[in-house]
Amino acid sequence: MAKVNISLDAELVVEVMVLAGINSPQDAIEAIVRDYIARGHRTEARTELKDQNLRDLDVKPQEPQG
Repeated sequence: MAKVNISLDAELVVEVMVLAGINSPQDAIEAIVRDYIARGHRTEARTELKDQNLRDLDVKPQEPQG
């Protein structure tokens, strides 16, 4: 996998390390990024399922009112 080097504010990195309980700056940032991506995928999955259920309701024929 390709690697990317970036610069971040030291205070930001230290705060992430403390919150994540990880001693390595690189590992802490990587954990946060991976968690962010996983959370996005979970949100997409839930939203997609809800949207599909709503579409299924729209497709069903309506009962005649009377």
